[in-house]
Amino acid sequence: MGRVTTRVRRTRLDVVSGARVERTDTVAVEEPLEIRVDNNSLTTTMRTPGDDFDLAIGHLLTEGLLHGADEVATLMHCTDLDESGSPTFNVVDVTLAPGAVLHRAPRERTQGMTSACGVCGSASVDAVRTSSRYAVAGDPLSLSAEVVAGLPDVLRQQQPVFQRTGGVHAAGLATASGDLLHVREDVGRHNAVDKVVGAAARVGSLPLGGHVLVVSARASFEIIQKASVVGIPAVVAVGAPTSLAVDLAVDRGITLVAFTRHPSMSIYSRPDRLAT
Repeated sequence: MGRVTTRVRRTRLDVVSGARVERTDTVAVEEPLEIRVDNNSLTTTMRTPGDDFDLAIGHLLTEGLLHGADEVATLMHCTDLDESGSPTFNVVDVTLAPGAVLHRAPRERTQGMTSACGVCGSASVDAVRTSSRYAVAGDPLSLSAEVVAGLPDVLRQQQPVFQRTGGVHAAGLATASGDLLHVREDVGRHNAVDKVVGAAARVGSLPLGGHVLVVSARASFEIIQKASVVGIPAVVAVGAPTSLAVDLAVDRGITLVAFTRHPSMSIYSRPDRLAT
């Protein structure tokens, strides 16, 4: 799978018998990606290579820096080189369309972004609450509880990197009827969401009303934040929610479903959108 996975040596140890087995293993690749806008460095995040243009656009949208993919003129990989002189494709340069500007200053961070976090390192809690342009609370989305309960299984069927490595997250954008329109994988759960948003924005326009964001990980604050910024009215997570995620979902009127494993689920906000 190219630079998405790689083979490494490992030793499997049985602590009871003391037996050691040497073999190779497939692991997910993690490399830095620097996003530049008009040749100015914006941020660097650790990600799984692939769908880098989706990630760049999605990040700009979910951070509220751009309002649509049409504000981007071109995207290109810079010819950055590693120690051996080979290209790494770890820098994406975004050129804004004529007349387009960043709608707010990039969030000030006190540390670099890793694959584990989306909003960590922000200078203040207030900086995290990026204002959404869309009133998702008024979205008339209606969902079948049976469809929602099955979304994680549908997502799992489209996770080839996870099936090979067990080391990546996935995010999917689904219709109300349960059809997955876009699926992306990444070592960072927030990167997977950005990739999905970017993929959707490149073929359509915001807001992404009437859709459901499905994530294979827990429902954390930044996942709900990203959904709110691009107008997604429902988030379905395989794992647990955090307290801030629940608070934000309630505040923004987003339907938040967690611990979703057919045939059960836990609904933390806007249960009125689900019909049994």
